[in-house]
Amino acid sequence: MSETPYRVFNVRLAERRLLTPNMARLVFAGADLAAMTTLAPDQRIKLFFPREDGTPSALPVSPDYLKVYKALPPHQRAPMRTYTIRAIDPARQLLTVDFVVHGDNGPASRWAMSAEPGDRIQITGPNKEYDGEIAGFDWEPPPGLSDLLIIGDETALPAIAGILEQIALWEVKPRATVRVELPCMEDAQPVPSWDGLDLRWLPRDAGNHGYGELMAGAALAADLPGSARRTGPAQPEAVDVDKDTLWDRAAPADNSFYGWIAGETAAVSRIRTHFLGELGIDRNQLTMMGYWRYGKAHA
Repeated sequence: MSETPYRVFNVRLAERRLLTPNMARLVFAGADLAAMTTLAPDQRIKLFFPREDGTPSALPVSPDYLKVYKALPPHQRAPMRTYTIRAIDPARQLLTVDFVVHGDNGPASRWAMSAEPGDRIQITGPNKEYDGEIAGFDWEPPPGLSDLLIIGDETALPAIAGILEQIALWEVKPRATVRVELPCMEDAQPVPSWDGLDLRWLPRDAGNHGYGELMAGAALAADLPGSARRTGPAQPEAVDVDKDTLWDRAAPADNSFYGWIAGETAAVSRIRTHFLGELGIDRNQLTMMGYWRYGKAHA
């Protein structure tokens, strides 16, 4: 049994292609990937990119990798960013990750658009050889799910696409309302459909819309089903969207309604206030996650 639920994986870029104007798909290869696993469509991993001078990450493949990373002076740390596993094929030792790209703005987008096949980085992800509990995911719908609400932006699209692909395989599928804010309509991706799925893409370039505005608007306009249990308005804990981590995880063991919401932190905070403080929805039915902050680097 391995000692840690997450471990370091040494990988190289095998393939890169542009899926849509603002989304690139990168496929990584490496013998280490035979030991990577995933537990949910929104499984998170950490990517460690080269520093500005080109120095690559050199973390040890050992249980104390995080301690080693934190002990480095800040200027010597490889930039670290969080991404979602889009697909993992341990047998072929391949990992697929979708990147939102925005030019030379930030180490992740810069590397995603300039790296060549064979270029190496390090990734920390779930360790298949670990026998204990592995976290790093939040999609955990209740067994009796009948009504589902998903709201997200382009950063949540890899997870949302994976969630819809998973549901498409279920014998009994829920009624689902899905709203995805995107930079433009051309960023929409093919996803499965079924009777009862109401999916709408919300392109920002269709109007003068700021980041998260369409997400929040979709939440305010959502026609929540009767299964969205109301416990009465409750003022949620205050969140400083510039400093605090907004991360509420549902506990929906006996619920038939489930909400999964992820994207820009200020937008998710507004949605949280609406659902909890104004509508009084039971917070145990809602997973709400601030994936990133507008104008701020995020890890």
